[in-house]
Amino acid sequence: MSEKGELDLTGVKLNTGVWLVKVPKYLSQQWTKATGRGEVGKIKIAKNQGKTEVSFTLSEELAYIQNASGKGAPISAPREHPFSMQSVGGQTLSVFTEGPSGQSEEKPDGSNEKLTFEGVVVQRAECRPAVNESYMRLKRQQIEESSKPFRLSLQLEKAVTTNYKPVANHQYNIEYERKKKEDGKRARADRQQVLDMLFSAFEKHQYYNIKDLVDITKQPVTYLKEILREIGIYNVKGTHKNTWELKPEYRHYQNEDKSE
Repeated sequence: MSEKGELDLTGVKLNTGVWLVKVPKYLSQQWTKATGRGEVGKIKIAKNQGKTEVSFTLSEELAYIQNASGKGAPISAPREHPFSMQSVGGQTLSVFTEGPSGQSEEKPDGSNEKLTFEGVVVQRAECRPAVNESYMRLKRQQIEESSKPFRLSLQLEKAVTTNYKPVANHQYNIEYERKKKEDGKRARADRQQVLDMLFSAFEKHQYYNIKDLVDITKQPVTYLKEILREIGIYNVKGTHKNTWELKPEYRHYQNEDKSE
């Protein structure tokens, strides 16, 4: 049940009792296949020597189950399902349904659902299939399906000729190592000389990424960043994210440059 839904209590009667019934998985799957009015079967409630007996009879059109592979004839599922009645056991259980709220505008948090209170659980039960020949066939099919491996080994009739051949080193790694060596070979220039190049560059543009500044100064990245931290600001968000600009005390831009 959603925690963000809108609870609709219109016309609620707290004394409305509902049953909480556990059903087999195959039965709930067959119910989803119902057509027309959505009739899935009938419930029969009878008295036998003063004891209430409840049973569910599955609709005939839903009584045939196709195996997972879709091959072979469908198996007839059990139609009769007697209920095993159980007490609520002192618990307070309620049933809610969730559906569209009917509002045209979606809420800011993205939820547009409402919860409707249906009633309080007054009876618990378990819907069990009658053990007969149909049930045994169904169980046999379920066991066979569950025992099938998810992956199968196939023998190739001819060699694979696609061009996925192993290589000693990928081109990306070669390029990376080459650039790394070139960066390491760059000699550190005098600090004042680097500052002059940076100030000259920032007179032309207000923002630069580190790659462009490396190309301009021809300095190692680590050394360049060390100098930039003293005179510049690194933008981590906004329009100029991941770029450097000068600190206010080092800026000499014209007013019209700032407005840009």
